Amino acid sequence: MQRIKKIKPKYITDEKGKRKSVILPYDDYRELMENIEDLAKVAERREEYTISHEELVNQLKNDYL
Repeated sequence: MQRIKKIKPKYITDEKGKRKSVILPYDDYRELMENIEDLAKVAERREEYTISHEELVNQLKNDYL
């Protein structure tokens, strides 16, 4: 996972020096986008029913025996 502090963005500013856009290396951008997509998936599944690891193992054993 990308560490935010490692990213070295460059900024495009207006004539008053106010930041308007960010320039990132492509690999940093891709990794950030993948992280955002992963977080969105986690948020979508937040309310799903879960089972314990032990339950899962038992279900798998029962299904394949």
